[in-house]
Amino acid sequence: MDAARRSTPVSTLDQRTRVLLEAPVLPTLLKLAAPNMLVMLAQMSIGLVEVYFVAHLGVDALAGASLVFPVLSLISALSQGSVGGGVVTAIARALGRGQRAQANQLVWYAVAIAAFFGLLTSTVILSAGPLFYRAMGAEGASLAVATTYSGMVFGGAILIWVFNLLLAAVRGTGNLLLPVAIVCGGAVILLPLSPTLIFGLGPLPAFGVAGAAAAILLYYAGGSLCFALYLWGGSGVLRPSAKPPRLAWTPFREILGVGGMSALVSATTNLTIAIITAYVGTEGVAALAGYGAGARLEFILVPLSYGIGGPAGILIGTNIGARQGGRALRTAWITVLLSALATEAIGLAAATWPAGWIGSFSGDPAVLAIGTTYLRTVGPFFGFFGMGYALYCVGQGTGRMAWPVAGAVTRAAIAVVGGAAAIRLGANLDHIFIAVSLGMASFGLLSLPGLFHRSAYGVLQRRSAARGPTADESNPGVRQYGDT
Repeated sequence: MDAARRSTPVSTLDQRTRVLLEAPVLPTLLKLAAPNMLVMLAQMSIGLVEVYFVAHLGVDALAGASLVFPVLSLISALSQGSVGGGVVTAIARALGRGQRAQANQLVWYAVAIAAFFGLLTSTVILSAGPLFYRAMGAEGASLAVATTYSGMVFGGAILIWVFNLLLAAVRGTGNLLLPVAIVCGGAVILLPLSPTLIFGLGPLPAFGVAGAAAAILLYYAGGSLCFALYLWGGSGVLRPSAKPPRLAWTPFREILGVGGMSALVSATTNLTIAIITAYVGTEGVAALAGYGAGARLEFILVPLSYGIGGPAGILIGTNIGARQGGRALRTAWITVLLSALATEAIGLAAATWPAGWIGSFSGDPAVLAIGTTYLRTVGPFFGFFGMGYALYCVGQGTGRMAWPVAGAVTRAAIAVVGGAAAIRLGANLDHIFIAVSLGMASFGLLSLPGLFHRSAYGVLQRRSAARGPTADESNPGVRQYGDT
């Protein structure tokens, strides 16, 4: 039935798009998930490697760099997962419709968005960064390190945005092997490059923390060049024009509509953990350390969930574009089930053997006790996090983010308000952790109604079928985004 509704003959599609439209869903999803998860883990490790080498410069250097790292992680999350998710799924839907010309133009829209947000990031952080780092407790030498490192890294923020949005353009075609090669290859090069620039080697002087910043910028610059050569060199599905087309508002709205809503999910996730950390910190250093060790496990859930959900967004977007709503819906259900089962397995294992995880960070009895309490209270609810995050990725594929955003915002509200109430009423940490658990459950459950409603799969498909293929759907070269 889905094949009969497809507006573009299969013979006109490239082989990679045909796989997304025709190959068995579960094997295809798993085949794409493995390299996507590897990219996520490699991206996370890059920041950790930087902090590890900078730590050898002393306590002040470690403190200053540690304040910049969360900001860098946030910008990376916004550019790769949020706005990048908008680019991925916009290109996937265009290719599913057989609109290769429009998919090619979307690469230029990604570059324009990267330039705008890159300059905005530089402007905001270079002006407000020192005030933020000072408010977080940096002073003297640590403030100087934070300002120097931040100034260099975010002075070149456009490279971070270009890298991640060109990566997203490649991912939108279903090609996840090239991102693995470039991201992991860059990480391997960064391992010797970073300490060389930080500590010097032979005639090369030691640049200290400035060397660490330079290494990161060289990584993003080199990776951006590789993606650009691949895209404009005609080696893949997309072949953008040498010169930018005349830009229109509609594609920006399509990308940023998804990206903006996705940013709310990323922001509330990080904000929730930050506020709960502050609540727990009122109980002392041991409580903070115990919670921090347990909460680190939550950060592992993100690459795991996105490793499964990211490829699902590509599959769903491509099939929505091809009017294969039934296949898109099946992909969504399989994705939610896989992500929920995988994260729940981790949560149950952590709740059953909490000392195995907490003990790897600290052997202090108080830290172990609080960390164990956290994992035994919250761990059984990890499956809801996996469900909610998978539905967030599914929403990117359909272009409908309302339910996942509602779930994420509700999760933050329950955890933050519940935790504050527990402190005001003089309750112990158990009650704060219960609020965290209930918030996590709400993230998954409130994201689910959109999948039951099926509006993004059935209604849009019936409307498209009723009005018939448009001129550019029948002939992708007739009308392009820049035309009026």
